[in-house]
Amino acid sequence: MRFDLTDLSLFRHVVEAGSITHGAERAHLALAAASTRIRNMEDVLGVALLTRGRQGVTPTQAGRTLLQHARTILRQAERLHEDLGAYGGGLAGQIRVLSNTNALTEFLPEALSSFLAAHPNISVDLEERLSDEIVGLIAEGVADLGVVAGTVDAGTLETYPFRRDRFVLVVAQDHPLAKRARISFEEVLDQDFVGLDRASAIQRFLAAKAVRIGRPLRLRVQLRSFDAVCRLVECKVGIGVVPETTARRVSKTMAIKVVALSDSWAVRDLTICVRSRDELPIYARQLVEHLRARA
Repeated sequence: MRFDLTDLSLFRHVVEAGSITHGAERAHLALAAASTRIRNMEDVLGVALLTRGRQGVTPTQAGRTLLQHARTILRQAERLHEDLGAYGGGLAGQIRVLSNTNALTEFLPEALSSFLAAHPNISVDLEERLSDEIVGLIAEGVADLGVVAGTVDAGTLETYPFRRDRFVLVVAQDHPLAKRARISFEEVLDQDFVGLDRASAIQRFLAAKAVRIGRPLRLRVQLRSFDAVCRLVECKVGIGVVPETTARRVSKTMAIKVVALSDSWAVRDLTICVRSRDELPIYARQLVEHLRARA
């Protein structure tokens, strides 16, 4: 059996993306080359590693076993790279971070900026996910650390408090709801919404909440940032749900009104989670301490 690190990294990316196409993109390989590598791995082992379907790919039992070993080998290779990187002038290592939308947009940019300025030989791979997805992926060893909503059950993961924020409703200043000081999410589901891209973690979260209530989320416009959502709200395209930190900041320059959401899930205690702090690469441990210091 002769698998190189590129094979193992590609296979990990394919499984995590649920698609050979997207896995190839993450691994920076052409689709044809990626498909050939996967087939060669299956030929060498004599078993199927992936179940291919219309919705993408999922690992077989053999594939899950390979994935577990691949993650272990790749973590060891990354640790080796970091340890040896201290003797050279290049990048000493990469930290993989998963974050929910709130932390990703409002708190991590500044914190990561100061950390990277102090560690010029480190890079950070930051990916947005739903909080419950992050907990599972951290437990599986997909990333070094995650930032999740404090309401999520972190299981056996080690957790540390990070920040607190809340989601609020934003409406145009002359909107009928602007007179309300507080309102529930269910009460506004008959309104047109401005939101983030449907693939974003927070948009999937809100859509799921609407489904549980039994009402569809009427998403009129999809954007890439909370600031852009507030701008379209100001232009009376619809209403939006954004972090309070964003709403208070942009309300200084935009004609919007902030209305508190009465739902318990609107309050967001953000938590850092890791499998084991002591087992993290040194730079990942330093990032955890850096984030904790800014809590």
